Amino acid sequence: MAKHKVHYEFPMHCLSEILYEYLASAEGLSEWFADDVIEKGDDFFFSWGGGPEEKATLIRYKPEGFVRFRWEEDEGTKNFFEMTITIDDITEDLALNITDFCEEGDEEENALYWENLIENLRIKLGAS
Repeated sequence: MAKHKVHYEFPMHCLSEILYEYLASAEGLSEWFADDVIEKGDDFFFSWGGGPEEKATLIRYKPEGFVRFRWEEDEGTKNFFEMTITIDDITEDLALNITDFCEEGDEEENALYWENLIENLRIKLGAS
């Protein structure tokens, strides 16, 4: 079944430089996204609860701006997940925008998944 694109926006109360480190490094990602993350070049290996590793490749990034990964299972497709830091030009409010792909009918579960992850991130950042 084909996946479709979904977007989420989460207000964040922290510095963009610090947030980016939690998005783009194995050390940062292992603090909130997965139990363990190993980085080998552009390949990141994620594991949860001692289970098998899942590989994602960093396919695009802009320092202090965004990171885009593609899961190994999505190779050959246009599917990816992206985490983008945006700062409002007027208010200077910082937000973390998530772009992901999920299967039809899984939107609510996917949204809850990201909400829980971002809450973990906010706790680690002291930004909750």
